[in-house]
Amino acid sequence: MMQIDINRKQKLYDMLSVLKLISLLICGIVIFTQFPENLYMMSWVSNTIGNNIVALNFIGFGIFVLICEGWLHSFKKDQIEQVYNISSLIESVVFMAIYTGLICISGFHESQYKFLYLFIIIANTIQYGFNTGITTAVISSVAILIIDLLGYKTGVNKYFEADLVLSGVFVIMAWLLGYYVKLENQHRENTLHLANIDELTGVYNHRYFQNSLSEHIHEADKSNKVLGLLFIDIDHFKYYNDLYGHSAGDVVLNKFGEIFKKNVRENDVIARYGGEEFAIILPDTCEEEAVEIGNRLRDAVENTHFEGEENQPNGNLTISIGVSCYPIKAKNKKELINTADDALYRAKFFNKNRVESYYSVLEELKEDIDEKHIDLISSIKTLISVINAKDRYTYAHTDRVVIYCELMANHLNLSDNDRKTLRYGAYLHDIGKIQISKDVLNKIGVLTDEEWNLLKTHPENGAQIVRTVTALSEVLPLILHHHEWYDGTGYPKGLMGDEIPYLVRILSVADSFDAMTSNRPYHKRKTYEQAVEELITCSSSQFDPDMVQEFIRMLSNNRNMLDLN
Repeated sequence: MMQIDINRKQKLYDMLSVLKLISLLICGIVIFTQFPENLYMMSWVSNTIGNNIVALNFIGFGIFVLICEGWLHSFKKDQIEQVYNISSLIESVVFMAIYTGLICISGFHESQYKFLYLFIIIANTIQYGFNTGITTAVISSVAILIIDLLGYKTGVNKYFEADLVLSGVFVIMAWLLGYYVKLENQHRENTLHLANIDELTGVYNHRYFQNSLSEHIHEADKSNKVLGLLFIDIDHFKYYNDLYGHSAGDVVLNKFGEIFKKNVRENDVIARYGGEEFAIILPDTCEEEAVEIGNRLRDAVENTHFEGEENQPNGNLTISIGVSCYPIKAKNKKELINTADDALYRAKFFNKNRVESYYSVLEELKEDIDEKHIDLISSIKTLISVINAKDRYTYAHTDRVVIYCELMANHLNLSDNDRKTLRYGAYLHDIGKIQISKDVLNKIGVLTDEEWNLLKTHPENGAQIVRTVTALSEVLPLILHHHEWYDGTGYPKGLMGDEIPYLVRILSVADSFDAMTSNRPYHKRKTYEQAVEELITCSSSQFDPDMVQEFIRMLSNNRNMLDLN
């Protein structure tokens, strides 16, 4: 439930509580002024307690307290609902019976307390709306007229005319108040709608998405069901905006909102996450179904004509989609968002216009290690999250290096064991940065000698973290030696040539190529051609020349698949 509704219901509870307490106070007055005298007239009471007015008052006060307790417990502030149900009906009947009883003991048709019905009329109208208020008013009016008929035997009832007027007041009060409540509810719904909807695209906004995702995760936990999440990004949208202007871009965003609404299910929640990014919550949807929905959306966009799309890099406007699933791929809301975002990043890197599910090397790693080391792998996952919080570049860099190494493994036709070792090493090679401060990792400008020496410790720090895991023994060299140079001038051991393990030489080229083609705090990215030229220039000094040639061939073979622009 959104916080605005919670606050409103809290205020509604406070207001109706005051109203009911006032009603109960008046009921107490009726009891104290009328009930003791009536009790005294009963012989069996008189014989028991005599003329003890104090005792009679205690009886009246006790009844008053019981009424208060019953009413307040029947109206819990955490259960305020604007739906009239069986419990609401019972509450209304009970308290109308109490009012009727008090009116009867205070003089029947001559009673001056007939206005008590106003309290239940007002309370029901405010809480349950127009129809319930009018119904309560009519029933209260009928009750008063029946009391008038039963209260006298002969002659003219001088109170009847006044009671007719009072009945009219009941109905008019319920009508006016009910109409106002109806208008207020409509206004509130319209306001909430405007507050929750992104005006440009017609889908929900970021704030609503966050609230709705929390609610859907809670529902998934209660019902033991899965929850799918799509993160969607419009490919090359900045290029489109720069070419045609933001007004044209706004038209495109609006059109995307319409496409998404037409191609999802009724219970799915579509939201604009920010800029050209959208998110779609998929209740009770497994990963396979979410991927299917993602591909349906991608096809719908690709088959839709957008004005000016022929001038886009790929000749049309397309989308990339990341998919994650709770609780299979994520254990909480933050993880679900991050994993969907990571999957989207992978889709963007693979030359866009594709759907990618979240994939974690660590999940695969858990299957290959002893049970006693599972906790350490969880700790490593936590450490990587901390590193990402320090330096977002590290995650993006690691993910790309893993992809390059996977492509190199295919290109070189490595064995299954070497593929796995290379993949694990690529994922974990920078884990030692956990001990490097954020200021050093993100420093703009040249590092001091002290800072550089500190940064150079991260391979040994990383090796130390995983040293105790027997299953990672083959991965240790990749973590420890990925900064060794082919000419022996690298660190930490100064290995050279074939002393550097074969898989380390693959990782070294992939690691450096991605560093050159990425924006870092201390330098701008190189183009693909510039980075390739740099690899060739550094052959035989920093890199194995044969490995450089193989890496360049791999890039050439996969140029259409990778986003290397």
